[in-house]
Amino acid sequence: MSGADEGDGADRTDDATADSPDTDAATDADSQTRRKPVVVVVEPETPGNVGTIARAMKNFGLTDLKLVDPPELKEDGEAYGFAGHAREDVLPNADEVTFDEIVANYHTVGTTAITGEDDQSHERYPFKTPTELRTSLETVDAPTAIVFGREGRGLNNEELSRLDEVCSIPADDDYPVLNLGQAATVLLYELRDLTVGETQLPDTAVTRAPEADVERFHEYFGDFLEATGQREHVREKNALLMRRLLGRAHPTEREIHSLLGTFRKANAKLEHADHLASKYDEPVYPRE
Repeated sequence: MSGADEGDGADRTDDATADSPDTDAATDADSQTRRKPVVVVVEPETPGNVGTIARAMKNFGLTDLKLVDPPELKEDGEAYGFAGHAREDVLPNADEVTFDEIVANYHTVGTTAITGEDDQSHERYPFKTPTELRTSLETVDAPTAIVFGREGRGLNNEELSRLDEVCSIPADDDYPVLNLGQAATVLLYELRDLTVGETQLPDTAVTRAPEADVERFHEYFGDFLEATGQREHVREKNALLMRRLLGRAHPTEREIHSLLGTFRKANAKLEHADHLASKYDEPVYPRE
């Protein structure tokens, strides 16, 4: 693999510049940018698949699409129809390149459905799964290209032998071959930690409710169990189960307050039912 050459002055910095936080931040940002791979499709036959790949790129934070000997991509055709919002930037900015240019300028990862059973097939062995590839690329600070082959034949052995790594997506042995758009979507999804800074998912950090509120809930729940007439050993068991359940769940303050309100009202109704039963000498609800 090879990357763009840096000039002779690339390493010449004075001490102030070398120690500057701004310089460190710029270096980190440049490193992250360089780790974002470009996507290459070799001799795609169907414009719709190019559009599908462009859309997957847009979903997972990639913008640089390169095509080797592509079909004509008309703005009113399948490629743009399948591309979604990628029709606005990824697809119109795609570069037409040669396979030789990709090999010469990028750390290359070829994709294939057929891996071979052992190390006798040197072109296709060893291979990485998408998850293993993500871990591998975390340490690669060179321009990287993910190379997809043709719809029907994929990348041939001669092409794979010129690439640096090979990736294959595990699938059912009865039908392991994914179509081009599926393969690109699965692989780019697995690489999302390298390409997407933020997602639409909310913050997953959970602030557990104050322990005093949690304990107050357990008191309410204990009163509820007693009011339902369960035997003491059953109440103790159920109280312990609830404590274990909340211990694993880490309820938020809002969640625990909702539960407190529910059990407070339930306990009040049960207490009122007992009062009425006693007042009118009626049997209470069935007890165990």
